[in-house]
Amino acid sequence: MWGGRFAGGPSAVMREINASIPFDKALWRHDITASQAHVAMLEAQGIVSADDAAAIRDGLRRIADEYEANGVPEDWSLEDIHMTVEHRLAELIGLAAGRLHTARSRNDQVATDLRLWVRDATDRALAGVRALQDALLDQTERHADTIMPGFTHLQIAQPLTLGHHLLAYVEMLERDRSRFADARTRADECPLGAAALAGTGFPIDRHATAQALGFSRPMRNSMDAVSDRDFVLDYLQAAAQCALHLSRLAEEFVLWASQPFGFVTLPDALSTGSSIMPQKRNPDAAELVRGHCGRIVGCLTSLMVTMKGLPLAYSKDMQDDKPPVFEAAGLLDLSLAAMAGMVAGSSFRADRMRAAAEQGFATATDLADWLVREAGLPFREAHHVTGALVRMAEDAGIALADLPLERMQACDPRIHAGVYAVLSVEASVARRTSYGGTAPEEVRRQLAAARARLDETG
Repeated sequence: MWGGRFAGGPSAVMREINASIPFDKALWRHDITASQAHVAMLEAQGIVSADDAAAIRDGLRRIADEYEANGVPEDWSLEDIHMTVEHRLAELIGLAAGRLHTARSRNDQVATDLRLWVRDATDRALAGVRALQDALLDQTERHADTIMPGFTHLQIAQPLTLGHHLLAYVEMLERDRSRFADARTRADECPLGAAALAGTGFPIDRHATAQALGFSRPMRNSMDAVSDRDFVLDYLQAAAQCALHLSRLAEEFVLWASQPFGFVTLPDALSTGSSIMPQKRNPDAAELVRGHCGRIVGCLTSLMVTMKGLPLAYSKDMQDDKPPVFEAAGLLDLSLAAMAGMVAGSSFRADRMRAAAEQGFATATDLADWLVREAGLPFREAHHVTGALVRMAEDAGIALADLPLERMQACDPRIHAGVYAVLSVEASVARRTSYGGTAPEEVRRQLAAARARLDETG
């Protein structure tokens, strides 16, 4: 393969360290697709004869059928998927196979194949995020009125609705969709025809191959075309951020499914048992999604470190761009599917959620706001009075709503019986009608707006 430059072949160590076929065989469909576009252009430009082009096209189709049926063979002496396909093409059609590599290099070939692969992975991520958003919106519709405690520092803070809580993740995932869409836009340039690094002297038509492969345009600089891996990093950065969001959602489900919370029952299909404790119902799928996040972030870090000091144009280090993106994409696809199934299949315990919202004096802020609004206290003074009332209720072992009026008035005489109207969790939630608030009517408005946005963007 290396031609006449070398008197002997590579050592066994060199063959092993140099071979990428064990992992880049995943690119076989994209390699054949790009080769079909390349040979069509070569024929149209008169660089390759019609007979040779027809033979190459037919041979590539036969190879695709073989690989689809039997998988890609691994011959490490052929190094990678590109030479594996070319070698098999030569076996099928003879010398004409050698014309396929006219006016291209493995450098622009692999850059093109990987862009096509990452584009497909990005489309899968966009679809996976959308499916999870749909599942969250369906549960939001069911639970726009379901009261639960809201937490800060994992301490009960204020009552809110489950629908409001789930909509927060819809918004986070919408930003993820935006990042993946942006990454896809920046990747929408075709490297094919850049050759090794300097372009080619053959009269090729790079716009034709770019169009045939679904790209908006060819890349403008041949050196950038073969050395750029920003498009991989863009995907990995979006994947890492999305994985962080999935991990946070998974953590919520792990907490909510535990007995001290008891907010949710996870679907059987995404739970496991214990080998020794028959009563256990473990949220393993959620825990694995949480764990996958670390691996995806590691994949991003791995490639960033690989690329940080490489001079232009191509260096063999860049062969290591594929394992991290392949791993990250597989983990992300699986995590998105698991979380969509978990959200859709979970049953929420409204009674447990409401009972928990009653704890921790969750309506204390409502009391402080009432003192400002109805009694005219400055908020800082109202905050102090409310704190004293909370301490009084805590010492008595009762809720704020159960404090006798005379005891409240002993703390501040400006308090009157109207205060009890704001101390229930239902009243607290219903009043928070500000834009983006937790009131059921606002949750339903934001739900409708979210569905409209998703329908518009696809």
